[in-house]
Amino acid sequence: MNEETKGAGAKELEGEVISLKMPKRLKHVNPLSVILFLIIAGAGAGGTMAQHNAWIGAGFFALALYVAFMVKIAKQWDRAVVLRWGKYSRVKGPGLFAIAPIVDSIAYWIDLRVITTIFRAESTLTKDNVPVDVDAVLFWHVVDPMKAALEVENYQMAVSWAAQTALRDIIGRADLSDMLEGRLKLDKDLGSLIDERITPWGIRAVSVELRDVTIPQALQDAMSMQAQAEREKQARVILGDSELIIAEKFEQASTRYKDNPTALHLRAMNMLYEGLKGQATIMVVPSTALDSMNLGTMAGLMAMAKEYTHLEKKPDGEETS
Repeated sequence: MNEETKGAGAKELEGEVISLKMPKRLKHVNPLSVILFLIIAGAGAGGTMAQHNAWIGAGFFALALYVAFMVKIAKQWDRAVVLRWGKYSRVKGPGLFAIAPIVDSIAYWIDLRVITTIFRAESTLTKDNVPVDVDAVLFWHVVDPMKAALEVENYQMAVSWAAQTALRDIIGRADLSDMLEGRLKLDKDLGSLIDERITPWGIRAVSVELRDVTIPQALQDAMSMQAQAEREKQARVILGDSELIIAEKFEQASTRYKDNPTALHLRAMNMLYEGLKGQATIMVVPSTALDSMNLGTMAGLMAMAKEYTHLEKKPDGEETS
């Protein structure tokens, strides 16, 4: 047996296992049926011992089985689809109800609660030919138990496959940018498409959400580089705008200093003070600034700088001359 045959067999076995889960008869055995069976069967056993007639016990035992299979209890969220001679008869529940054994049979127990189904699409091409892996979750519930039982063999599996194929259709219609940025619209479109497919089965989609969109690693690196280049471009544009603003401010300042030598002198003194405050050993000062401040030659300026540095380095509390 080759691998393909094994894989097909595994899929068929998986389908059989899923179908065997319904209608879950043993799960719906109620304690009232068991109690009635024990009471009637016990009465039959007592009658058999008293009359020494085995037919009495057999009759009571048959009656106990009939009553046990007749009495049913459906939980608040369950509905029982009853068939009579193989044809649809009625939907019963919730609460206590009775059927006619042999004549009636319960084909399915339908759960009306909201059910969660997780599905995914692997390596599906988007509209712009980008392979993506998408995970989604669907919330749905049965609104018509008769259709869910009679119109489709296994409504839970049918909903899962319908959701998966609808997801592939939606991915093929959308660009990658739409999937990464417009998830709300995709959720709405996907929910409408799934609801259109499962409504004939008496099922309604409550909501659907895309959980994760995975793209190839190479494309992630390219998008990261593109985003980095865009950010660097914006940074350079902002830096250029800042330089332009600074140049305009300097132009305005030069206009102010042009006709006000006193302000220019004070600004030059402030610049010199800031330089000396930083304990710089080398200072480059334009000669025009020296002339405007009347500080003399460069040698005098350097001596003043050294003296200022010496005073700054003296310990606290030491007297200075």
